[in-house]
Amino acid sequence: MNRIVFILFLLLLSSQAFSQASASAKVTSRATVIDPIQIDKTVDLDFGNVVSAYTPGSVVLSPDGSRTAQGVQISSNFPGTVNPAEAVVTHGNNNYAITLPESFILYNSQNPDQQLSISNFVVLPDEGTISDVIKIGATLHLEANQASGFYTNSSGFNVTVSYN
Repeated sequence: MNRIVFILFLLLLSSQAFSQASASAKVTSRATVIDPIQIDKTVDLDFGNVVSAYTPGSVVLSPDGSRTAQGVQISSNFPGTVNPAEAVVTHGNNNYAITLPESFILYNSQNPDQQLSISNFVVLPDEGTISDVIKIGATLHLEANQASGFYTNSSGFNVTVSYN
């Protein structure tokens, strides 16, 4: 009899231990689709007219359009076209990052062996709710006795914006 009670007791314990082998919960799902980030260039970067010197120099063009010369001359009477680059970033209410190159090369249109380099890009966002106007300045570097001429690079440089 003890043996039967013991077997019944073991059966009772084992059924309690395995009485709930699984459980489930109802999970809902959601997604929010946001507009893709977009950037549209409106103005190209233009340092204007620069007078070469006997020593290396540079021209710093700020995002606000002001420029300063170091080791070279710029003329306020004959500045040429001076513009920071400008673009419109459409981003909804989402935060984003701006990526610019480390440097960029301009080539003399008459002599491609003559080059100017651009570096130290600076961005000034004019923030809005759904879109921002960004302005980009940089530093133009000239060699001593830089050959005169029109310097450009038709491939342009990339300004990349991406959501954070």
